[in-house]
Order: sequence, then C-alpha cells, then structure tokens
Amino acid sequence: MGIRQRTIMLKGEALHKSYETGKTVSVHVLKGVDIEVRKGELLAIIGPSGSGKSTLLHILGGLDRPTSGSVSVNDTRISTLPDERLAEFRNTQLGFVFQFHHLLPEFTALENVAMPALIQGSAFPTVRERAKKLLAEVGLAERVDHKPTELSGGEQQRVAVARAFMNSPQIILADEPSGNLDEQNGTRLHELLVEFAEKRGQTIIVATHNNDLIRRAHRVLQLVEGRLVTGIRATM
Repeated sequence: MGIRQRTIMLKGEALHKSYETGKTVSVHVLKGVDIEVRKGELLAIIGPSGSGKSTLLHILGGLDRPTSGSVSVNDTRISTLPDERLAEFRNTQLGFVFQFHHLLPEFTALENVAMPALIQGSAFPTVRERAKKLLAEVGLAERVDHKPTELSGGEQQRVAVARAFMNSPQIILADEPSGNLDEQNGTRLHELLVEFAEKRGQTIIVATHNNDLIRRAHRVLQLVEGRLVTGIRATM
C-alpha cells in the first residue's frame, strides 16, 4: 500500500502562532499552516534558521499551543486538551528526539530508555526487557549499563532515539536530531529513523537542514514566510 492510501495520523489545520515581543510588537511565525501526515511516513520539514520549523514541530507535538487553529492526532484534538491530559497524551502517544539528547546523567542508558514508561507508572522490572531490546535495535546492546558520560555523542543520541520509542508512540517528532553529530554518526542515526518508519510503520516528522536525511525522507515540505510549500519532493 502506498503512503497516500494509509491512515492519516496527524492533521494540523489553519495553524497560526504569534509571539508578543513588546507591548505593541507581535512576531507572526506561522501563518495558516495546513498539514497531514500518514502512518509510516517519514516527513522532512526544511527551511532556513528562524523560519519556524521548531515552532511548528512543538505545536504538532503538543509542546506548545497554536495561537489559533487545531492539531489532531488520530482523531484526538490535542490542541484543546487540558494541560494535565495533554502531558499524559504526549508521554503515551508521542515520542521526541531533539538536537540535544537531554539524557539524565545519573541514570544508565537502560534506565534512560525506560524513563517514559516509568513516568507512566510502570515498574522497572516489567519494562527492563523492552528497554534492552530497543537499545539492541539501535546498536547499543553492550552499553546498557553505561551512563551518558561514558558514551560518545552518537551513542547518546541513539539512546535518545530508543527512549523516544519506549512507549510505542504513534508519532515521533525529531528536531534537528543529527545537528550535533559528525557525518558518520549522523548517517547511522538517519538509517535508524528510516528503518523505524519502513519496518515498523512508525510515523516520523523531522525538522532538519541535513541533506542526507532530506534525501531519505518520503516527502519534503518547506516553510517559507510562515507557510508550508508543498510539492518540494515526494516518493509516495
């Protein structure tokens, strides 16, 4: 089945986002963005620094709210959920990978990967094996007991990827995930994202400047002056 025939997992409609920078100054970052993302799609969002890529990603992932417009994930309108319910939804249904891995330094790689499930209320012994399996999938089976300071930058980012998948989220949102990695580690990370999308049917939305990752995406959208330009490239 082609991606165009698959279920729509995420929909953003008429998304606007403005920031007040003073009593009379307002910066209009997003200007009526419409977007649909389907199951198993790896979508790259591109644009120059300051174009609003991170803002859009944060709104789609419920980390920020639009000034107007709506975001729905699998028919749940997350943009209107109360804060507590939204936080629960993010933890159970969405996964995040950022440019900076944000691992907890006092915990091992295994404990960091398990953290989303622990926050959800699961006991560590019940989720240990899943966390170990995810670390093995990202090539870190031998590093489960290492703390972040004992891992390279590329290894730390792969731990962050495994953590993002811990709760089997419907959608992964990645903001410049290889921005701090060298070419070799960046390529390895891109291969992982493609593998998760194609072999597990995972929906992945990534904001990136990286040409290698852009080439690997099923579809590429560009932010231009607060609006998404469609038809940049699609392999659907």
